[in-house]
Amino acid sequence: MSMSTSCHDGVFTDSVTFVLGTRPEIVKLAPLARLFGERARVAYTGQHYDALMSEIFFTECGLRAPDALLEVGGRTRAEQVGAALCRLDRCFAEGAPSAVVVQGDTNSALAGALAANARGIPLVHVEAGLRSRDRAMPEEHNRILIDHVADLLCAPTEANAANLRAEGIDPRRVAVTGNTVVEALLEALPQPARRAKLLADAGVESGRFVLATVHRPENTDDAGRLAAIMAELTALGEAGRPVLFPVHPRTRAALRSVFRDEPPERVVLCEPLGYRDFLALAAECALLISDSGGIQEEATVLRRPLIVVRRSTERPEALDGFAVLVEPGPAIGEHARALLADVPGVRRRLEGLRSPFGDGQASPRIEALIRERFITPAVPRPTAETVSASV
Repeated sequence: MSMSTSCHDGVFTDSVTFVLGTRPEIVKLAPLARLFGERARVAYTGQHYDALMSEIFFTECGLRAPDALLEVGGRTRAEQVGAALCRLDRCFAEGAPSAVVVQGDTNSALAGALAANARGIPLVHVEAGLRSRDRAMPEEHNRILIDHVADLLCAPTEANAANLRAEGIDPRRVAVTGNTVVEALLEALPQPARRAKLLADAGVESGRFVLATVHRPENTDDAGRLAAIMAELTALGEAGRPVLFPVHPRTRAALRSVFRDEPPERVVLCEPLGYRDFLALAAECALLISDSGGIQEEATVLRRPLIVVRRSTERPEALDGFAVLVEPGPAIGEHARALLADVPGVRRRLEGLRSPFGDGQASPRIEALIRERFITPAVPRPTAETVSASV
């Protein structure tokens, strides 16, 4: 995939510009970006700078190459935000977008929000109002800052909108839209034949394996927490439940540090998966174990049980029937064994629940709001008929 590395003069002028930097942002904003057609522009920060972790997602999500690549990956949080902000400001100085759209709580989203605010460009925050109440989480600070400078805040749930109102944000700036993850997932989920092939390639059977991911710094940067997680995954493998573990680059480095050259036993480590392949396996697994925020949403759409291995969550809606929040340690195994004891029964229970994140129409709702509020309809050029009629 070929990517531009600099801003062309005026490339963002009068556009709807999407500032992206990570896989979840690409996945969740792709359906919305496609609705704007040629008017959509993408500035990609490269916060996720591994090709397997980013470029494949543009292709899978039906997006063309970004209009600007800012190359801020592999830096500290402050360096990423500062570098992306400066480079976006230069891009927007060449031509201001009609609106800038950011999603979630990443460093890239914060940089995009600040760049838009500095230039007086209308800012749209997709996935606004999420709160963990955990000040140790850098993303919590990012999402609060973005919300308070945004001009249109698209809250996935009514609870998210209530969080914003409680913080004194003008309700006229807030709209409950649902979460774009629903339509992104339903569009990307492979058909059964493709899922069956992936299962065969992985050497597992539908409904008889665990799918796990770990990537958050609170787990990967703490050797004790990571070792505790891996011990529980290993125990599940030894009990006869294969554990597939697509490994994030940060996690792979942490595993090498903790386990030296001997990988954890009974856990099948594999390379990061494309979005479609991950969804295919998630749809077929017996249980998900993860510290991902996005997987908390996806589990509710796929109706699969999830153990969230974190201190806190900004998506408490997922805990209402679909997921359980635990710290690393024996609680992982306890909950896993209970959920795995009756996989058909758990599936029947979850099939009766609705995802709290919407009906799959979030992107069209957000598109309509952006067009209504920030895109001035083109004034028709006068014709001979209109000129004569006005005389």
